[in-house]
Amino acid sequence: MNHASQQEEAGTAKEQVSQVRSLPHALRWLPGTVTVLLTLMTLDYLFNLGWLTVVTGLETQFYYAVVALLLPLVFLLWPMFPSGRNKPVPWYDYGLFAATAIVAGYFVVQAEPILERGWAFAAPEPAVWFSYAYWLLILEAARRAGGWPIALIVALFSGYPMVADIMPGPIQAFPSTLEQTAIYHTMSTESIMGVPLQAFASLVIGFLIFGVVLQKTGGGAFFINLAFALLGHVRGGPAKVSIFASGLMGSMSGSVITNVLTTGVLSIPAMRRIGMSRSFAGGVEACASTGGVLMPPVMGATAFIMAMFLDVPYATVALAAVIPSVLYFLGLFIQIDAYAARNDIKGLPKLELPSVKQTLKEGWYFIFVFVLLVWMLLVMQREAVAPFYATALLLVINQLSKSHRWGWKNVTDTLNSAAKLFAELIAILAGVGMLVGALSMTGLSGTIANDFIHLAGGSVPLLLVMGALTSFVLGIGMTVTAAYIFLAVALAPALIQGGGLDPMAVHMFILYWGMLSFITPPVALGAFAAATVAGARPMETGLQAMRLGSVIYFIPFMFVLNPALIMQGTPLGIVLVFCQAVLGIVLFASAMQGYLIGVGRLGHTPAMEVIIRSLVLIAGFCVALPGGKPIPFSNLELLSVGLATGIPAILLARWSRHRAIPRNGVTPH
Repeated sequence: MNHASQQEEAGTAKEQVSQVRSLPHALRWLPGTVTVLLTLMTLDYLFNLGWLTVVTGLETQFYYAVVALLLPLVFLLWPMFPSGRNKPVPWYDYGLFAATAIVAGYFVVQAEPILERGWAFAAPEPAVWFSYAYWLLILEAARRAGGWPIALIVALFSGYPMVADIMPGPIQAFPSTLEQTAIYHTMSTESIMGVPLQAFASLVIGFLIFGVVLQKTGGGAFFINLAFALLGHVRGGPAKVSIFASGLMGSMSGSVITNVLTTGVLSIPAMRRIGMSRSFAGGVEACASTGGVLMPPVMGATAFIMAMFLDVPYATVALAAVIPSVLYFLGLFIQIDAYAARNDIKGLPKLELPSVKQTLKEGWYFIFVFVLLVWMLLVMQREAVAPFYATALLLVINQLSKSHRWGWKNVTDTLNSAAKLFAELIAILAGVGMLVGALSMTGLSGTIANDFIHLAGGSVPLLLVMGALTSFVLGIGMTVTAAYIFLAVALAPALIQGGGLDPMAVHMFILYWGMLSFITPPVALGAFAAATVAGARPMETGLQAMRLGSVIYFIPFMFVLNPALIMQGTPLGIVLVFCQAVLGIVLFASAMQGYLIGVGRLGHTPAMEVIIRSLVLIAGFCVALPGGKPIPFSNLELLSVGLATGIPAILLARWSRHRAIPRNGVTPH
């Protein structure tokens, strides 16, 4: 494989996806220094060390300090407009940097009187003016880091309390003045300092640091080499490598785009070499990278916020995500295998692939650190501190390794990369926090659920379809985290109260449907990033990703209708439902590609293929779909229908295959 060209492709892709500008040499030290200060502050807060009690003595003061450290960076790293990415930092961005540091610093200093004197409801005049400035600065930071859609939605909703009395009936509420709205947003624990920011400060920081360090120590390269060593030689091998590597790497990085740009630069060229089209290769990588973020043990920032919303340990969320993510990757794997078998696509020659033994010898410690992290998360349930222990162990072992040992440049690169991630996320979370604060301030978060239930006429399937479409549409215009937070407040209560559905299943349902925007046109960011690496047409790649990832469109309906698929229920019930779901997914995925393992091609004439694939598709859907309320059929009835359509379809496929065998006895694919 030509590593030079792959690196060039990676650089091009990163250029197109990233909007971050380079700082002048005099300021290159700043992002890394911010990361160091943030890490020390977080360690002091989580481990109660008592070193920095001046900013960690109060919980709210610590949250204000996190924002004060990171938010000013946004104005230096992200230009006012994308065209300014390659230009020097203008004077007004230095001014906004200084203004943000002063305004955010004011709230750090005043954290104690804000809490003790209830400034969120009545504040002195200087605090009010600082609140106005903070509000505007956060809106602009959210626009730069998250884009116009987030900024406009947050701006509209954050100002909603001031006009709540003149809104239409369902969204009408008691109004607030400009002053009341501003101080509530900036000084209550329900808005900027609400659940999203609390989850970031308490849980997400450590996992982001771990993800960055893992990549910078060669974790990405290890997982890719291991995947090539294990699967590169089988039919369609490089595509299966993409699933394995992206599943592992994505579960650590928590970012779809990062995942595509890390694993895609190796897997996509390899897929091209064995005969897969550019758009198909890009689609595979986009689907694999999207699934990686839904894969435990580390599922990105959204999963930690979900744990805070549900008031459960993060380990509970990670366990609930195991079966849905396994089903998704199974469906993707079956589709790729069927595509490779149908088109007679081989794997790569074994001589070109790395050795399993050598790969494990060089990178065994990544697996060891991975195991430590999972043990601390699931067994010890120390999710807040687990990534710090895992990162410390990884750094120690890495420095003992001659091949991956860091120099000073590696340290600064890692610290700078972490700072960019932190700054981007804090801008978005602070903005979205105001959106949640507006709903809380007006009381709409308590009544909007009843409006959704009324709109759906009490129908659970209709509520679910509304929830899916709303999550998807918001996922297009906002980040997944932002879309999830909004719907967790506005829509989740309607599904839980009106539909009598399991809270964990509902929140996972919203997360999954929000993620779908990464592989679904018109705004399929994951697919478009993969298309850049593959040199394919973006829309064509998006359509391929949509088809390959089709199983993910109905997996959320499966687990929300039967919580056994998210580990809710008896062990026997969970095993039975899982086995049924596996069979259904295999049939569904095989029908999508027209090839079933053990049977072969599903029909050898166009008309026969349409009939057989349709029957297998119906069979897969019926077998996988959980029965019972609100579905008007039991599990047994659905299974019976599935078998009644699936078995004749398989017999018909075998008969068609037999008829298609020519006289020379060569079996067609």
